[in-house]
Amino acid sequence: MGIFGPGDFAGEACLADRNPRSMTATSLSPCRLVRIERDAAKRTLREDPVFSERFLAYLLVHNLRVQEDLIDQLLNSSERRLARALLILAEAGEPRRGGMAIPRVSQAVLAEMIGTTRSRVSYFMNRFRKLGHLEYDGVVIVHSTLRQVVPDN
Repeated sequence: MGIFGPGDFAGEACLADRNPRSMTATSLSPCRLVRIERDAAKRTLREDPVFSERFLAYLLVHNLRVQEDLIDQLLNSSERRLARALLILAEAGEPRRGGMAIPRVSQAVLAEMIGTTRSRVSYFMNRFRKLGHLEYDGVVIVHSTLRQVVPDN
């Protein structure tokens, strides 16, 4: 499961082999997608240095994020994983009242993202709210103080 932003690529693994892949994507906000056929993508990577550089930069950043996610799953508590997920979502959010409004996402989806139950997510969300790290009333606003819950890497 991942969160993609403007300019991100998805499905890039199909360039490595011809096996069909099955994915489901859900948009948290209005978006525009561009589908590039495999052969056209490979040709563009060979012939367009600007596109190749951008694609390579994306792959490197994406690889680092996957490594961070793996370390997060192996070493951090579900509370810290939720805090990290909320902060990542806040990066894609809109500024609001001293914080960032995250895109609308259910507690069940958050639970899947961090590998725990919806009830644990609910517990931690209430705890974060009581500590002043976030507020919610239909919209979740994440405050920068939530960074205190996430260990430095």
